[in-house]
Amino acid sequence: MTIQEQAARRTFPPFSLARLLRSTFEPKPGQRICILIDLPDPAQAKGFAFLRNPELTIQRNAVKFFHEPLHKTVLAELGLQGGGFFAYKITGGSNLDLPDAAFTPEGAEASLEKDVYPNHDIILCISTYSATAPLTAFAKKYGFRGATLHGVNATILRTGLSVSYDDVSADAEKMRLGMTRADAVEIDFLHSGKTHTLRLELGRQEAQKSHGLCRGDEPDVANLPAGEIYYVPVGAEGSFPMRYEDGTIGLMHVAGGRIQKAELIDGDPSTVAAHNAKLSSDPVTGELGELGFGTQILPTSGRDIQDEKIRGTIHVATGRSDHLGGGLTPDKFAEHSNATHDDILFAPHKTPEIWVTQARMFHDGKTYVLIENYQPSDYIRSLVG
Repeated sequence: MTIQEQAARRTFPPFSLARLLRSTFEPKPGQRICILIDLPDPAQAKGFAFLRNPELTIQRNAVKFFHEPLHKTVLAELGLQGGGFFAYKITGGSNLDLPDAAFTPEGAEASLEKDVYPNHDIILCISTYSATAPLTAFAKKYGFRGATLHGVNATILRTGLSVSYDDVSADAEKMRLGMTRADAVEIDFLHSGKTHTLRLELGRQEAQKSHGLCRGDEPDVANLPAGEIYYVPVGAEGSFPMRYEDGTIGLMHVAGGRIQKAELIDGDPSTVAAHNAKLSSDPVTGELGELGFGTQILPTSGRDIQDEKIRGTIHVATGRSDHLGGGLTPDKFAEHSNATHDDILFAPHKTPEIWVTQARMFHDGKTYVLIENYQPSDYIRSLVG
């Protein structure tokens, strides 16, 4: 049975904010919690005016499934304090640094660094673009714990946020132990009858896991839905096809750990030209800062935040890597607006033109197949069933 068939047959309990908070944080009575969202005009937080805009579905979900139940039952049920709601201006890119100014439903302006981060124990960020990297940096500075839940939609609420994260963590650890301290991973990509191979050097590092648990007193930020094994590559060579947002397909030529040049395969030449101009003016934007493998059995949601966590998918990411333990920080980019961390997801529904025929791991002189045709290999099944 394929992963997709298993996901279609799986049942999930109804979404419960209290259960999610218990599972992820194990909060203590008296701890203070708040919610962050992003808005094109954060002043529209006043009186929840943004709810009149039907296009702001993520922010509407933040109110309906997080803010309202928090105040109706969850604060009292878990003995938590606070429950503040703050909106900041949308950043326009994945993991860009957050602006400091924020607005409340009462119409007050607040400083995230003065009024929010130091005064809360748990912060939930439900946004359009991922804020994991900047919030991780602020968590270490101010000592809070948090979760980033960008792109929340109905499918994610029904499935990826309704699972037991103890179970997710257990499966992720089984996979991590079977994949840690690898020398390298090679990925074969098939497009239009041609195979391209990307090799990522891992330097025998400890594999890391995103598993949804953010318990204890140490500052940390969970990325939800969770469920992946990841590395920060120490080098990369080869090539791989990539689908741009407009559907254009380019071939990424990789050397020295970075995309050096993009070559048009199909689509709009100006899309590839713009990418090459960015690579030329700000070379670190092409650095491969992550290699990730999904660990969960979930249905596709149309949002990468969940779909990259599905077992059998694979993703690489370019750009900022400091939140993952890498060394590429925002100050190393020529332009502040380029300091993003952008996941490139390969999955049947996301990249139907590009097929990952095989991903294999090299470890102590042995080769282990990890993925074949977007399905977990026999080796992975031996680890997690």
